[in-house]
Order: sequence, then C-alpha cells, then structure tokens
Amino acid sequence: MPNPLPDLAIAASATDSRLLLLFEDDNVLVARMRIRAGECLLVAGTEVMLAADLPLGHKLARRPIAAGEKIVKYGAPIGTATEAIAIGTPVHVHNVKSDYTPTYHLMDADKPGAGA
Repeated sequence: MPNPLPDLAIAASATDSRLLLLFEDDNVLVARMRIRAGECLLVAGTEVMLAADLPLGHKLARRPIAAGEKIVKYGAPIGTATEAIAIGTPVHVHNVKSDYTPTYHLMDADKPGAGA
C-alpha cells in the first residue's frame, strides 16, 4: 500500500516562504508574518487555503496530525492534539492541550463554577 503522506524531505522545499520550519522533526510550521484568511499556501507540497487569519508566530500543521498525537516544535513535544488536525490547519489552544501549563479558553468563563 502506498504511503498517503508526502515525502517531507522533498516537500520541505515546496513550502511557502512565509512559513518557517524550526527543526526537521517538527510537525508544525511557524508563520513568519500575518497571513490572511482566504490566502492559498503551499505546505509540504500541498496547496491549502486558510480559513482564518494566521497571526505572526502562530503554528500551522506541516502534515496531518492525529488526535492524541504530540505536537512537536523545536524538535520537542509541546502539547497533545485534542482532535485530528489536517495539513495546513492552524495549531493553537482550540486543538492542542499543553503538556506543561493549563490551557484556558475565553469560553471557559461561561462554564458553571468559573471564577469561583
């Protein structure tokens, strides 16, 4: 059965220059500048269109990431995917749980007992 994932060694050169790969083993790329929603990007040889703005310094999936898989940045695990993340999808607190610090969302304030 053929490998459904692109060869990342070859595809790394086929990535938009606005995205930065910090370490070869990372499964995320970092935005070198704000990239607006609706723009098309080349990510590891795959063309993707951003559904939302990607702010400077924010992460984007370099390849598909399974729910429960470690998010790797700087060659080290920084969190765990809370849901499946498609290639080219922003990677942030809405789909990652930090391995180091509690993760809070503004919507947590609406939960019973919040602020108690």
